[in-house]
Amino acid sequence: MQRHLFILTGASRGMGLAMAEQLLAQQNHLLCISRHANPSLASVAAQRNCPLAQWTLDLSQPEPAALRLKTWLDERDPAQILSATLINNAGVIPTIAPLRASGPAELAAAMRVNLEAPMLLTAAFLDATQGWRAPRRVLNISSGLGRRPMASQAAYCAAKAGMDHFTRCLALDEARLPNGAKVCSLAPGVIDTDMQVQLRGADSANFPDQSGFAELKSSGQLSAASDAAKRVLAWLARPDFGQQAVADVHASA
Repeated sequence: MQRHLFILTGASRGMGLAMAEQLLAQQNHLLCISRHANPSLASVAAQRNCPLAQWTLDLSQPEPAALRLKTWLDERDPAQILSATLINNAGVIPTIAPLRASGPAELAAAMRVNLEAPMLLTAAFLDATQGWRAPRRVLNISSGLGRRPMASQAAYCAAKAGMDHFTRCLALDEARLPNGAKVCSLAPGVIDTDMQVQLRGADSANFPDQSGFAELKSSGQLSAASDAAKRVLAWLARPDFGQQAVADVHASA
């Protein structure tokens, strides 16, 4: 049976879990890459007759993950794939503090998860699928913090800005190919996830914007993860997906 192939990182919680749940359909084949497997996904996948694989990998060590993905994709039968999509969703926020107070190991791990891993996985995905005739897409989940600076968030802001710009470069590469992938770095808006809990729970002495994040919650401005996932997947399904290399889910075009 021909299916649409989706590869999704960070699928064990938050918006990633919501996207995974919404992608579990008979016409799809889903590969999730996260630090932890989610048992509920397996049961839903069985109910919906959707092939599901869950790899438990630490993306702060992205090289093994990229090599494993390349090998796995090389083993697929392209004739059975209607389309192939990589969604780089996994992300972490290091300790919320000025850069001078950030430990080198934690900074390095954050940059690997937030920027290195998406680049390595994207390279592996595009290399393995370059001969496929099926449409290919890469969706990078970015953030408004990649487009505006924020105190005590240097690593996260820099990684998301890097994600935006590597996506712009990637779009130029793929536009030169006859079946180049469509790519987009998409900001999904503010979502009620564990990351928001970290931000509004931070020490205001170290994080001047703490009160603003607390206000987002108290005023009901945060999107539910399931709603955000619907908007992101709707953007992915747009016929003009990829015409904008960097976009915001709330933009109309």
